[in-house]
Amino acid sequence: MSTAILVTVVRRGGSGVKRGALLISRILQDNTWITSFKLPITNHRHFSSRFDPDSSGRPATWDSFGIWDNRIDEPIQLPPSIKYGKLIPQISLSKVGCSTQLGKRKENEDRFNYAKLTDDILYFAVYDGHGGASAADFCNRFMEKYIKDFLSQEQDMEKVLTKAFLEINTAFARQAHLSANASHLTCGTTATVALLREGIELVVASVGDSRALLCRKGKPIKLTVDHTPERKEEKQRIKESGGFIAWNSLGQPHVNGRLAMTRSIGDLDLKSRGVIADPETKRITLQHADDGFLVLTTDGINFIVNSQEICDIINQCHDPSEAAQVLAEQAIQYGTEDNSTAIVVPFGAWGKHKNSEVSFSFSRGFASSGRWA
Repeated sequence: MSTAILVTVVRRGGSGVKRGALLISRILQDNTWITSFKLPITNHRHFSSRFDPDSSGRPATWDSFGIWDNRIDEPIQLPPSIKYGKLIPQISLSKVGCSTQLGKRKENEDRFNYAKLTDDILYFAVYDGHGGASAADFCNRFMEKYIKDFLSQEQDMEKVLTKAFLEINTAFARQAHLSANASHLTCGTTATVALLREGIELVVASVGDSRALLCRKGKPIKLTVDHTPERKEEKQRIKESGGFIAWNSLGQPHVNGRLAMTRSIGDLDLKSRGVIADPETKRITLQHADDGFLVLTTDGINFIVNSQEICDIINQCHDPSEAAQVLAEQAIQYGTEDNSTAIVVPFGAWGKHKNSEVSFSFSRGFASSGRWA
């Protein structure tokens, strides 16, 4: 970007000046963009009043403008910021926190992953295997590939994720039928996958009972709904497909007496009984001034810690890595027996909405280990 363009941006009036000044402020602090930059003398007083309001000589931070908390010191993404007319921070994968705990199970069947798929799309996912880890392992290895393939054909990320879920289920079925291991026909996995484009467009797809949650102004926004036989439309589909719902000794409904969810990848023996791999999707536009983080969790956490508690626990932590670790360990301390996995993705308002009075509900469902998930 030339100095002439920058000067033109500063000279604009109204709200354009404020936005242009904010963008220039960040650019001026980055020596890789401009080695030297001087504004005309006639504009010097105007520039100084905006970037040094207290005449301290210290450079302004994002917090000075009341845009977002600057505990996560990330540069802005310039093209998206210009495109959307608001400052959008660069979400760095190095700042993402993740943790998985075994619980009281013999094996940890949870899997998680995150990656940069394209120049402007990030990928985050958790998979909670059951009946073995084969399906979760398969998704963890190949989901990125299928998403990338469909991204080259389709811009709508909801459609991309739906196609990827269905295709990976078909691919796993092919492998399972060729395998000598009969257990591959009865194993399966949840899948909760989030794609973030340009740091602002968030799309989540999910099957099963792993969850995605956005913390906005310290309050949870649920981005997924569990696929359980308790949901009327899910129960109806199972029955219309020739399946049935049976309740175990703990009063929990299961498809054909064995599976606690009505949608999954794998569980091939129940696909003809209405257990489908079609995900439900959710699209949301991030508000970095208010949105603290995205968290993906498996049911070892979900069935023992409620959504507000998840927000409160994470908001008390210094960084996302600590937050994921504390959240997974807290679920173990509260009595979960299942594997507990969390991915925490920080956004612009990270650390901004701490709750000094954290209250927890102790009316917890300690029967979470009774669910085969």
